[in-house]
Amino acid sequence: MSELVYCPICGHNLIWREEGGRLRQACESCGYIHYVNPIPAVGILIEYEDGIVLIRRNNPPHKDEWTLPSGFIEADESAEDAAVREAKEETGLDVQILELAGINSFPEGPPMSGIIVFYRAQPVGGSLRAGDDASDARIFPFESIPLLPFRTHREAMAQYLQERKVKTGLYVQADDAQEVEGRDFLIRPAESTDVQELLALLQLIPANRDLSDEQWRDVALRFREANGVEVFVAQLNQQPPILIGFIALSVMRGLTEGRGFINDMAVLPTHQRRGVGAALLEAALKRAARLNLTHVMVNTDRANERARAFYAALGFAESSVLHLKLRQG
Repeated sequence: MSELVYCPICGHNLIWREEGGRLRQACESCGYIHYVNPIPAVGILIEYEDGIVLIRRNNPPHKDEWTLPSGFIEADESAEDAAVREAKEETGLDVQILELAGINSFPEGPPMSGIIVFYRAQPVGGSLRAGDDASDARIFPFESIPLLPFRTHREAMAQYLQERKVKTGLYVQADDAQEVEGRDFLIRPAESTDVQELLALLQLIPANRDLSDEQWRDVALRFREANGVEVFVAQLNQQPPILIGFIALSVMRGLTEGRGFINDMAVLPTHQRRGVGAALLEAALKRAARLNLTHVMVNTDRANERARAFYAALGFAESSVLHLKLRQG
């Protein structure tokens, strides 16, 4: 969100100062403090015949990609009213809310921080047609739902499909994999086709949220072309498969020894504390051992307190390595 210049109360210039443990814009004249709060939104899983209604976005971000109908809540309406309105505007369907399907947040944007409430719904009237900012609206069978570009939409869809699998017996193959591996996800090396989901996961790391478009393009290029970076992903055992976490191991070799460096690791909030992070780290450490690396280091400057405790519990300790931050540009 762009910065304010003038106080909306008295018109004086705003300054930056610490308030409540954060740098915020404030007015020295009247005492106004500018708090930037998340914007509430809704998403709708419309069950139609034997599938889910998706819309093709007509505007950025993710123009021409398929997503759930969604939108921001107006100041004079409830979340349920907003869901019914957005469904009508984007799909032409009059819907009835069945139940709350989940609540999520997207501090990474785009473009601003928000909280999104998902609802299950079913049509009670209208006709399926694209409207508002949608260029198309279709029914996708449960087994043919495409990869959704928004992280929160992917998580809501994954949760919905998981619950439907239990209720209807669909996706038995995923259940078999869970019984064999003792978990509902697998760890595998990243592939070039994972780039968009990896970029979305990288935005979960607070230090990455201020990267420019050019820097994000560089990230994608390094992922595809850097030979010294080993990336592993955690993928749900279901259809459609979605990535729920990743870890990147950079390999550094000196004249006398080799070291591994972990700078980027993220797990979706809905799958934290489920063993995903430990499984990713285990894969990275096994790879480091196969490469005959003598040490693995972690950049804890980019980790929160819970992540630091996680690394400490696994045996990582403070090292004697010194570092110097170089200026960019």
